[in-house]
Amino acid sequence: MPDKRHCDLLITNARYLAPDMTAVSGKAIAVQDGRVLDIVDQDGCAYWGETTLDGAGLFWMPGLVDGHLHTSQQLLRGRLLDEKPVIWKRVNVPFESRLDEASSRLSAELAAMEMISCGTTGFVDAGGKYPEIYGEVYRAAGLRGRLSVMTNDNPLCPESLRAPSVPLAVERLRSMKRALSGLVKPIYSVTTPTAVSEELLRAVFQAAAEDGVPVETHMNEYASEVTDFIERYGERPFLWLEQQGLLAAPMTAPHCIFLSQEEMAVMAKRQVRVVHCPFSNCGKGVPPTPQLLAAGVPVGLGTDGSAHGGLDLFREMRLFRGVMNVTRGVATADSTVMPAETLLSMATQGGAAALMEPDLGLIQKGAPADLIALNVDAPHLWPTQNLVHTLVESASGADVRHSIVNGKLLMRDKELLTIDVQRVRREAERLFEKQPWLLSWK
Repeated sequence: MPDKRHCDLLITNARYLAPDMTAVSGKAIAVQDGRVLDIVDQDGCAYWGETTLDGAGLFWMPGLVDGHLHTSQQLLRGRLLDEKPVIWKRVNVPFESRLDEASSRLSAELAAMEMISCGTTGFVDAGGKYPEIYGEVYRAAGLRGRLSVMTNDNPLCPESLRAPSVPLAVERLRSMKRALSGLVKPIYSVTTPTAVSEELLRAVFQAAAEDGVPVETHMNEYASEVTDFIERYGERPFLWLEQQGLLAAPMTAPHCIFLSQEEMAVMAKRQVRVVHCPFSNCGKGVPPTPQLLAAGVPVGLGTDGSAHGGLDLFREMRLFRGVMNVTRGVATADSTVMPAETLLSMATQGGAAALMEPDLGLIQKGAPADLIALNVDAPHLWPTQNLVHTLVESASGADVRHSIVNGKLLMRDKELLTIDVQRVRREAERLFEKQPWLLSWK
């Protein structure tokens, strides 16, 4: 084909989500060296691909980014629903303290399988005992993400998760940073500001700024945590961090439900990346998302891990639309308080911001080729007068047919290409047989 240009991957007859959140048809998308090389009219396309995918009956969009994931809770699926608060203290942390290297590897494999299957191509993990093992798994699976250590020095924290000293906690983070590579990068974190000492909180935030690494921690998730923080430090969390000069490093802040106007101003000034987790959060409170967005704060979506109902971000979008309408829209008679286009942007570009990948989350020339294709030739998705709206109203992770990260196919025609699904299933079944505490632990 002397008159055609070569590319690694060519998607033909493509209908895709353009940066302006409209559906564009009749295109060919050329991918080379992990990025979108070109987007041209299908008629007269001057490319040929080493691999070619026919886009007929599909809709291409940027891969979704889970801005707040707990890899180590994958084996807790079904355990948290209807539990009394505060579950992370009573259930999650004790459970995670008992995981060993083998069960942690399996947990990461299960998470990778689920993310790829439901259209998630990137993630930010909240931290676990074995981030290096998670990194091995996620690199082999081909996903893009950030990992951390669960950093905690609270004497009430289980010994296997507790840092023996602040210097050793910081060195543990730096050791993890040295071990990660490729598409899987580090992020420094503490469990939550109210669960650790002031010395550790300061040390982790300062190390992040010194090392050029972003930082994350659960923020303003429970009203009681905010009041506890005020009792300890005399100020609300974000205001205190700003006053102490601790917001120098880029920050991802999961949850952020209970915020004051002054805190939101600080978050906008510092461009704190917020991540809401609708299914997990809706039993705790409702975040002031319209105000955050109006202030220019980047907002993404997360699942809070599979224990909170799975890793399907399409479900999170749909649920969040309902939560926003009932709590924010009804009060002002505004049925468009959380438009479909905004939700899709949060799950893609907002997640990319949380991941600290600013050129991710859009299908355009030069952008990283993290793409997913949904089968829209299905009864629950057609006919439609507005495909973008229908995706938010009716699509789910089960509709994802292809998944591509950095130009590499991770799933083709629903078949996972980088993970041995049957082996992982067998190992999970054996684990529950050998370690019944995973099922019955209280």
